[in-house]
Amino acid sequence: MSQFDVVVVGSGISGGWAAKELCERGLKVLLLERGRHVEHGAGYITEHKPSWDFKFRGQGERQRYLNEYPVQSQCWAFDDTTSHFFVNDKEHPYQTSATSPFVWIRGYHLGGRSLTWGRVSLRLSDLDFEANKKDGHGTDWPIRYQDIASWYDRVERFIGVSGEKLGLPHLPDGIFQPPMQLNCAELHLKEAIESHFPNRHLNMARVANLTEPLNHRAACHYCGPCQRGCSAGAYFSSLSSTLPAARATGNLTVRTDCIVERVLYDPRSGRATGVHVIDALSRKREKLTARVIFLCASTLGSTQILLNSRSESFPKGLGNHSGALGHYLMDHAMVNAGFGIMPGFEDKFDRGYRPQSHYIPRFRNLSGDAEHHDFVRGYGYQGNGSRMGWQRGATSPGFGSEFKASLRKPGPWMVTLGGMGECLPYADNKVWLDENRTDRWGIPQLNIQFSWHANEIRMAADMATQAGEMLKAAGLTNIMTGSRIEHGGLAIHEMGTARMGNDPATSVLNGHNRCHDVANLFVTDGSAMASTACQNPSLTYMALTARAANYAADLMQAGQL
Repeated sequence: MSQFDVVVVGSGISGGWAAKELCERGLKVLLLERGRHVEHGAGYITEHKPSWDFKFRGQGERQRYLNEYPVQSQCWAFDDTTSHFFVNDKEHPYQTSATSPFVWIRGYHLGGRSLTWGRVSLRLSDLDFEANKKDGHGTDWPIRYQDIASWYDRVERFIGVSGEKLGLPHLPDGIFQPPMQLNCAELHLKEAIESHFPNRHLNMARVANLTEPLNHRAACHYCGPCQRGCSAGAYFSSLSSTLPAARATGNLTVRTDCIVERVLYDPRSGRATGVHVIDALSRKREKLTARVIFLCASTLGSTQILLNSRSESFPKGLGNHSGALGHYLMDHAMVNAGFGIMPGFEDKFDRGYRPQSHYIPRFRNLSGDAEHHDFVRGYGYQGNGSRMGWQRGATSPGFGSEFKASLRKPGPWMVTLGGMGECLPYADNKVWLDENRTDRWGIPQLNIQFSWHANEIRMAADMATQAGEMLKAAGLTNIMTGSRIEHGGLAIHEMGTARMGNDPATSVLNGHNRCHDVANLFVTDGSAMASTACQNPSLTYMALTARAANYAADLMQAGQL
């Protein structure tokens, strides 16, 4: 008999939630993390280290970035203060197109990307869950909002989300702590937008940053560098929240530096029996058994494991009788849509470093009757208002002591609007194993093929147009707009590749994140998503994971799994 009831692969946002829920149901859980151990607090080695204590004042060594971090250094959260939370690309290669690259941002350590995520926490609605069925793009979601609403509640109560209730059916309200505050520039922008565009709303983004203490965690004190880790626990991470809760039950065992090569499958029982792992340091291989397997290794990580779990029963990857595994890769279409200078307010300046931005929820194609004919689905905006600093000197004309002195004073207020648009699921956006290239442990590398299609390109053009109109309505000057979509992966919202669906012939997972083909295998990270919506997805990953874990626990305790 196995020592463990459940093996959970991955320790990030989804893996932490799986461990917490399963442990709290009395199950013995083995949590596997392929990266190194990080201790909450003590592991945040640069948390408040000043820039002048870094060799290059925190700006980094250009040649080192080019040699070791050419992919990771494209992430907004990467610099010399956080490079230890990102993989070395030279040591962890993958394959992608040179002309249309997919940027795979990764962090291999306990807690994963929950230490460096952006923390925007938004619910999906039935506008999103019904979209595939209504417009014919993608397979129908096997769930609707009502199926997951109470799990959103459960997650928000535990992680702490600060935000404002808006009463918008397409962006459901949740259980919120008081929101952070908009600054003077954003309040002016809000007033102008809402007076000129009655169906558009600007509010403070809903974020997993505390504005009030919660359990053992302190409220945010606006120190700024969240991506370095927060020893106060003022933002949600698995290290600060879910893993301590799981450990408190006495049911959790954690192994780090433990790479899952594949899931083991018994054709006689039709069940997964465990996982085959490699010690990252000694390279020793072994089999670990359990009654149930939860894959939470991230969208591409879990899919790589499934594709590599081949057998006579599943020659194209475990759970892949449908052929859908590896296909329908998605990411949000991210666009620097608008920028402008806001006159006035020169007597005002921010205090502290607010850790999040303002948000304008989706306003396109809400009625379901193709009201905007250039594209289907929609987008939202994330941005901020702030005073320009000395860096403006890099693009401003000037020379000499007077010019330098002027840069010591705050510059004008500026406003940015970044578009975040829905990406449709396309079969040709896919990943597969490269049999000719392996990593240093002998595991086939992933090959990633991804491109934006006509719908996203037309959507991005509208993002730029509408951003310009809103900034103009607010009286901004020096307005610049753009419609270029960032490379796939840079939103760090990769989804799909093991999607949920009602039909086992066209999907990998059912409505409880359970593999159609393997009854004791669950996948609850972003790979399960059947569409992206335009909202940041991590809150949905957590809610789906909590729901799936409790469903699995019910079946196990009833002797049905």
